Amino acid sequence: MTAISSVLGLFLVSFVAATLLPAQSELGVAGLLVADAAPVWLLILVASTGNTLGSVVNWFLGRGVARFSSRRWFPVTPSQLDRASAWYQRWGKWSLLLSWAPVIGDPLTLAAGVLREPFLPFLLLVALAKTVRYLVIAALVLW
Repeated sequence: MTAISSVLGLFLVSFVAATLLPAQSELGVAGLLVADAAPVWLLILVASTGNTLGSVVNWFLGRGVARFSSRRWFPVTPSQLDRASAWYQRWGKWSLLLSWAPVIGDPLTLAAGVLREPFLPFLLLVALAKTVRYLVIAALVLW
């Protein structure tokens, strides 16, 4: 596998992992770090960018969720969305610092769209949270 295909694959898995679809980007980052497939900074940048852009998709979905939330194919149950919205209303935009967390992170980014969080604060907080997660993963793997 070439460095370019490794990095492209990491971007795609990181993007998908941040949407409401099931995927695991942490293992991809760790595996590529161990394999020394590309420079550490590049792997962190690509994973963070892909994961952040996936969350942006969630934010946009949240903006129009009222139209689709009752559809059978919609990947978030009403109870998950209610839980994420309650958490988001309690903690506000700062809850986006948990956007990296499994189970609650993706619904939080969707709730931010539903509750009309302005895009720039959303983007900055999510990008920070996602990047710090990959920095911690890299530190743990390389340590």
